[in-house]
Amino acid sequence: MPMLIAVTFLWAFSFSLIGVYLAGQVDAWFSVLMRVALATIIFLPFLKLRQIKPKMALQLMVCGAFQLGIMYGFYYQSFLYLSVPEVLLFTVMTPIYITLLNDLLDRRLNIGFVISALLAVVGAITIRYQGIDEGFLTGLLIVQGANLCFASGQVAYKRIIAKERPDLPQRTVFGWFFMGALAVVIPCYLMLGNPEKLPTTTLQWSILTYLGVVASGLGYFAWNKGATQVSVGTLAVANNLLIPAGILVNVLFWNRDADILRLSIGGGIILLALVVNDKFNQRIQQAKTA
Repeated sequence: MPMLIAVTFLWAFSFSLIGVYLAGQVDAWFSVLMRVALATIIFLPFLKLRQIKPKMALQLMVCGAFQLGIMYGFYYQSFLYLSVPEVLLFTVMTPIYITLLNDLLDRRLNIGFVISALLAVVGAITIRYQGIDEGFLTGLLIVQGANLCFASGQVAYKRIIAKERPDLPQRTVFGWFFMGALAVVIPCYLMLGNPEKLPTTTLQWSILTYLGVVASGLGYFAWNKGATQVSVGTLAVANNLLIPAGILVNVLFWNRDADILRLSIGGGIILLALVVNDKFNQRIQQAKTA
């Protein structure tokens, strides 16, 4: 858990850096490409090609493709429709998706997911009850796409490491994770990217370098390694520590005129969805041990 908390504070600044300095100014797919490429370069020297079977390497690449490649595609687009606090609050569904996906893989269905999802939607509407339009709804759905990809990658990575090679130093295989993401990002940039919207300032290049080397490279490695050391329930909770941390950073440094009251009410309803989801999970665990 300490590793997950440390990464949470590291990532708390990423939302605002993207929303304030990159979104709408630098091509989203180029930003994603640079982040993933830099992270891949960091871990390539550690890669041990003969330590794992091709099947496991492919599985790790699929994890990276979803958790980073496809997720980033959704994530960067969401800032074109939503404010930074809204993007953060709408990521609250990630831990619910984690428990849902884990339940489905274990061939059971948690009814708490349905109730939690409905509550989270109510909270989202509360935040923008006077400004719900097509753009807002599009942004909300885009964030959910990012949440699903991020959740699926975490659940899959945790299961793959536990099943295949729990004894293996994860730094020696994590390069496959980033190469999977790169396999998605490169063609997406070539097809969808806008070469006329590259970074134009030293600050933008510096932010992208920081996001690639530190937030993506070191951050995702530490996060996924931490995920293999905790239970699924703890992993779900850790995902939402990022929300208050990210909003606090954004409001204090960049968005002091945010509607704190509305964010608080809507955020409170969304967090209630987490409590409901957690209560149902506790009942399931108690039923197992009874």
